[in-house]
Amino acid sequence: MTRAFLPYALAAVFACAPVAALAEWQVVEEVRPYSISGKSGAELYESIGARGPQVGIGRVIAHTTFKLTWTRKYEAQGTSCVITTNRPKLIITYTLPKPSAALPPAVGGSWGSFIAGVQAHERVHGDTIKEMVKEIEVMSIGLTVADDPDCKKIRIELTRRLGEISAKQRQRGRDFDKVEMGDGGNIQQLILKLVNGP
Repeated sequence: MTRAFLPYALAAVFACAPVAALAEWQVVEEVRPYSISGKSGAELYESIGARGPQVGIGRVIAHTTFKLTWTRKYEAQGTSCVITTNRPKLIITYTLPKPSAALPPAVGGSWGSFIAGVQAHERVHGDTIKEMVKEIEVMSIGLTVADDPDCKKIRIELTRRLGEISAKQRQRGRDFDKVEMGDGGNIQQLILKLVNGP
């Protein structure tokens, strides 16, 4: 009865990068609920299995996606190219289950504990995404490539560095999930309490 629990689905769009000071930017975080039904913890979990988001080859309880775009300005300075503007626009979306009808009080209490734990788990993934964006910002603001007056080499170098940072963020997510969803892990415990509860 255990379902895969996807930490995040990577949906990043890297457009093209900033020198003065790092700009203040805001992240937009939104919750996208999907409807489930049931009058017991076991029925709710069964409904999650039937209606959860389709990711990869199966359905998941919840997941976190993001869209990341950049406003970047490349400037030729002598024979070099420098990134002088680099403002991110980040939207993080948490897809979470939501009962379609009121639950009996005892089930409602179990559900409340379950969904709070799931939300906390997904927020950790959201935090790693925000940290990744900050790391990209710090790395790229003022990035300079010599002998690049047409600002072509800098794009290649930036893409290489973005790939490394993105891969590190994805690995952090996998490592976190391995602990959270392993035997005796937090997610497994949340599921067992929900299914075995009222």
